[in-house]
Amino acid sequence: MQFMYPQIIPRNGMVIRNNTHAVKRSFKYSVLRSAPNTKYGNGIVIVRIKFPLILLFIIGQLSFASAVNADSNTADKGWFTTFTDNVAQTWNEPEHYDLYIPAITWHARFAYDKEKTDRYNERPWGAGFGQSRWDEKGNWHGLYLMAFKDSYNKWEPIGGYGWEKTWRPLSDDNFRLGLGYTAGFTARDNWKYIPVPVLLPLASIGYGPATFQMTYIPGTYNNGNVYFAWMRFQF
Repeated sequence: MQFMYPQIIPRNGMVIRNNTHAVKRSFKYSVLRSAPNTKYGNGIVIVRIKFPLILLFIIGQLSFASAVNADSNTADKGWFTTFTDNVAQTWNEPEHYDLYIPAITWHARFAYDKEKTDRYNERPWGAGFGQSRWDEKGNWHGLYLMAFKDSYNKWEPIGGYGWEKTWRPLSDDNFRLGLGYTAGFTARDNWKYIPVPVLLPLASIGYGPATFQMTYIPGTYNNGNVYFAWMRFQF
């Protein structure tokens, strides 16, 4: 097949052929041709045909999109794997055993009618046991099972896994503050003791083996909005 060499047509009408060696790299470089909308070919239009670069660009975009999706899936899998690994390690390799003593329940007065709070129980007698560990970052992990008297003075069990990010702001490392969450199940008499999943915030202040730990159960008017706290003694 005969290759048609590109031409440059200047204003004086003379035809000048490009160097043969310069045009053999046809699709790798720019192709020069006379402008089709001029009578004598006045003006030069540069048409860049770089198929390899265009192809690489498209492949790069597709690869980037795939990588983003893969990273997202990995992150989701990583979060769940981290959670289950922490639960398993706390169960299999506990460093301490814990005694839980429920201390107080308080119904937020701004969210209840007074006649209800007047008759609700706010002395959650009960007890619980658990096991826990401190990770390499100094954060707390615990598994627990506790039973206490609820607002209607009926027994309510709760159990699950707890995690707290721990800070030691003083030179005395025995003093600490914690903030985290607990995930588990509870059951109540007025719900026919059907297990209900819970995901609640945790906060604590502790010194040495004793920790005052607490949560808040959100809710609507005359339902939920309860502050619940207990003592945890570590052995």
